[in-house]
Formats: sequence, structure tokens, C-alpha cells
Amino acid sequence: MSDHALVRMTLPGVVRSVPLARRWVADALTAAGHRGTDGVRLVTSELVGNAVLHTRSGRPGGVVMVKVFEVGKALARIEVLDEGALTVPKPQKPDDCDCHGRGLWLVQQTSVRWGTRTVALRWNLVWAEVATQEAGSASEFLGVGEEPAAEVSEVRRPMPALDGQNG
Repeated sequence: MSDHALVRMTLPGVVRSVPLARRWVADALTAAGHRGTDGVRLVTSELVGNAVLHTRSGRPGGVVMVKVFEVGKALARIEVLDEGALTVPKPQKPDDCDCHGRGLWLVQQTSVRWGTRTVALRWNLVWAEVATQEAGSASEFLGVGEEPAAEVSEVRRPMPALDGQNG
């Protein structure tokens, strides 16, 4: 996978960052020629929403970093770096009546693969690879030994304005 991100943004850890991230990611993939970005939009919303609601990124002054990579003609990788939490992200099995708890389950169901890892002791990186158009078997996308491409030094970049400009 190339280390060249189609979109790289640092957003405030607030709820209004979720639709902004979703739009930027989908627009970048569409501009790169990808079709069928509904799954990418869903995964981006869930990952950024979880970062804002369940990690230190949601505290005043907190930030969330989002990157999207073109892994292939029909596959994108979304990476969300947050300021960490006391728990490790894992899918829940909610009851039918539960109002919350489906986010990572939806990510798991929508993604070809996904994962999480700790970066620089307290930052948490959650990533997912999502098909962007009709493709053959999911196994054709799986690479061996690939790791998410995130540079911790980017965490200190200034936040862009929320007016639609990339950072």
C-alpha cells in the first residue's frame, strides 16, 4: 500500500466533525475514480463517531485524525487516530432493542478487514479496509503483513478550519 493518503485531516473531537469527515473521505474517493462509497461513508461515520464519543478526543481541545488511502481499484483504507481511552475498541452484540452498541459491529460487517492498535503509548488507531465497488471475492484484497500507515508526528499538526479546507 502506498503511504500517499488521498485525504489527511485533523478535526476537533466534536460531533459535527463526523459528517465533515464522511464527506471529505467520500469526495476524495469519488475524485480518484471510486464508485459505491456507501460502505466507506458508513465506516467513516462509525469510526469518527466512536473516537468523539468514547475516547479522550471527545474532551475539550481533543482532536481526531482521519486518513483515507486508495489500496486498489476497488478498495480503500480508512484510518482514524484518536487520543485513546481506558478500553480497547471491540464489537458488541447488542440486543434488538438497544439504542447503541452497533458501531464496530457495523464496521466489522461492512469491511473486508479492520483492526486497532496503540500508537505512541496513548493514541489509538482504528482502521478498516472497505470495498468501494462491486468486486470478486474479499480474499483478493487481503495483503500479507500490511500495517496501517500512520505517522505519530502528524498528530501535532494544526487543526484545519471547519469550512471544508483540507489540512
